[in-house]
Amino acid sequence: MEYANATPAGVVTPPPQAVIPTPVTYCLYARKSTEQDEKQALSIDSQIKEMTRIAEQDGLHVAEIRKEAHSAKDAGQRLVYNQLIEDVRKGIFNGILTWAPDRLSRNAGDLGVLVDLMDQKVLVEIRTYGQKFTNSPNEKFLLMILGSQAKLENDNRSVNVKRGLRTRVEMGLWPCLAPTGYLNEKRTDKKCQVLVDPKRALIVKQIFEKIGNENYSGKKAYLWLREINFTARSGKSLSLSNLYLLLRNHFYYGLIEYPRNSSNWYTGKHEPLITKELFGKVQEQLTRSLIVNENKEFAFTKLMKCGLCGSGITADEKFKRPLNGKVHRYVYYICTKKNDSHCKNGYLREEDLIDQLLNLVDRVSLDKLGIREKINKEVDRYHKFRTGVLGREEKERIKNKDGEAKKYVKYILQNGAVLEKRELLSHLKSRLIVKNKTVLLED
Repeated sequence: MEYANATPAGVVTPPPQAVIPTPVTYCLYARKSTEQDEKQALSIDSQIKEMTRIAEQDGLHVAEIRKEAHSAKDAGQRLVYNQLIEDVRKGIFNGILTWAPDRLSRNAGDLGVLVDLMDQKVLVEIRTYGQKFTNSPNEKFLLMILGSQAKLENDNRSVNVKRGLRTRVEMGLWPCLAPTGYLNEKRTDKKCQVLVDPKRALIVKQIFEKIGNENYSGKKAYLWLREINFTARSGKSLSLSNLYLLLRNHFYYGLIEYPRNSSNWYTGKHEPLITKELFGKVQEQLTRSLIVNENKEFAFTKLMKCGLCGSGITADEKFKRPLNGKVHRYVYYICTKKNDSHCKNGYLREEDLIDQLLNLVDRVSLDKLGIREKINKEVDRYHKFRTGVLGREEKERIKNKDGEAKKYVKYILQNGAVLEKRELLSHLKSRLIVKNKTVLLED
């Protein structure tokens, strides 16, 4: 009996060619998460030890070991892992050896990248402690399931944590770092409770009292804290911005906002340091001070620094009413004492400051001051205005341009508006220094 597909007589069928497997070069990747919930996961050294033993047992070629301690819940945030993926694309590695799939990915973005590399046949194999994943539909599907399970665990964990924190604040507890003047309770049976700080609570209370009852400004309270060498728990002085955050914190009279800036308010179980009435007075004083400061415009602030301690120079104004009833305004410039609360640099009246700037203009060339280009443009604009608008043709321009330019500078310093003075001095090459009531150019 003959079959239709039988091999004809005399024809030899060649044996099937053996499929040569692609050699796999592995990179051993070990990661330890910084997340609280993964503290029980194997440490990096343990992961490397276990996976190295498997590589020796199975004869795997591990070209390099890379490790990092970073959470994998957000895509693209791990520097070492990102470089590993890039090296896989370049063909340096075509296999990854790791403890478990969740060491590689706990988010959809990184998981998708791994599957895409397998589809492109760039990534040949992922080997874990008990599993192997290749470019097989079933194995890729299993990898995606395990990666998605890790993502689900992350999402559920986030929901559970938020629920637990919300439950605590509803009970009047504070689940975050206690503000200055309080301490976090360290006992595990009193979790999220705060205690009054015996070293700092009284000072914090006095800050509110000085502003609310004695009409201190925030800046004046800040300087007072520097004078008494007040420090936060970190051992550092409070910055001015942190002081304002402290003064606007409702926590000090017993109210909790959680999360911050959410307008979700709860009554705290902690001991208040001040009353709600005092807190309200402080807010009124801060608002009043802010309005006053916004309406004040000083010509030379932010353009100079203290020659003794390197702090900035601020300004203040005083009003005097003599017998004739006419009010006189005096402006003084003084060191902010940010770098040294005991700085001895004295006050400098604005009139004296302007006189010294005028002398500086006479003594120093415009090139050294760095304002030649700015002044020349303004002078040229003035002459064009005279010629084009006023119709006054100038038969002969002033030959001494420097003298003309310096006259313009002096005019602005003496008679210009605040913004004109600031604009002029902002073009200086060197910063101005005030040292012992003397104005100098910084070297």
